[in-house]
Formats: sequence, structure tokens, C-alpha cells
Amino acid sequence: MKLSRRGEYGLRAMIHLASADGDGAIPIKTISETELIPYKFLEQIMLTLKNAGLLTSKMGAGGGYMLNKPPDEITLGQIIRILDGPLAPISCVSQMAYEPCGCPDEATCGLRLVMLDVRNMLANILDNTTLSDVLAREKAAHGGRTGGAG
Repeated sequence: MKLSRRGEYGLRAMIHLASADGDGAIPIKTISETELIPYKFLEQIMLTLKNAGLLTSKMGAGGGYMLNKPPDEITLGQIIRILDGPLAPISCVSQMAYEPCGCPDEATCGLRLVMLDVRNMLANILDNTTLSDVLAREKAAHGGRTGGAG
């Protein structure tokens, strides 16, 4: 799995929103400027995350985006799958988008077995790491001080 620019920007934007959770709607311009994400690209990403149910938006003055769930209920795996698709490095080990491979015996294919381990390890980490976990890691990296997202 290689995280696309879309996936990376989406994760950074979601972490930014998680750090501001409870502060109301955050304007997309603020996220774009703070996280150094191109505005138009971020608009597309945020709309995708909103359509997937992870975000809500508020129009008008004081408008912007907010998390639709608490940060401890949104995992990195959810965000990546929404923006980049399956985590699996090859399609024959994907749980979301399985496709048979061209090997003679899928059940005993060594490459498939290794890639299944890779997929499972990635999924285990990403599906068990929430936005709150990322914020806690950032705080620890700042020596316990609250730092900015990104």
C-alpha cells in the first residue's frame, strides 16, 4: 500500500479537525492554510469524507467542517479506505475488493500468503488507531505540550 497525496491530505485534515473538536465548524480555508493543502484539492477530499458520513458541514458565516463522530471513533483505516480504497497490496488478499490472481494455486501461493500478512498487519494498525490516538502521539512528541495539528 502506498498512501496517495489524497489520502495523506485527508488524514492531515481529519487530524486537524480532531484537534479542534468541540470548537465548532472549521473553515476549509483555515485547514488548507494551516496544513499547507491546496484549497481546491481539499474541497474534493472534504466532500468525499462528508458523503461517507465522517464529516458534517455548516454553511454561511461561521461555517466549515466538523467531525460527525468523536475522534476516538474514527480510525485511520476508515479514512484511508474512503480516500484510497483497499489496504491490500494485491487484489487477491483484499477484503474490500477481492479479485482472483493469476497464480496456479491461490491457497498455497507464497507471494499471496506474504501479502496477506502485510495486509493484515496494516489493517490491524490502521483499524486500531483513532484520531484521538494520533493526537495523543503528537502531544507526547511535543513533550506533553499541546501542539498544532500537522
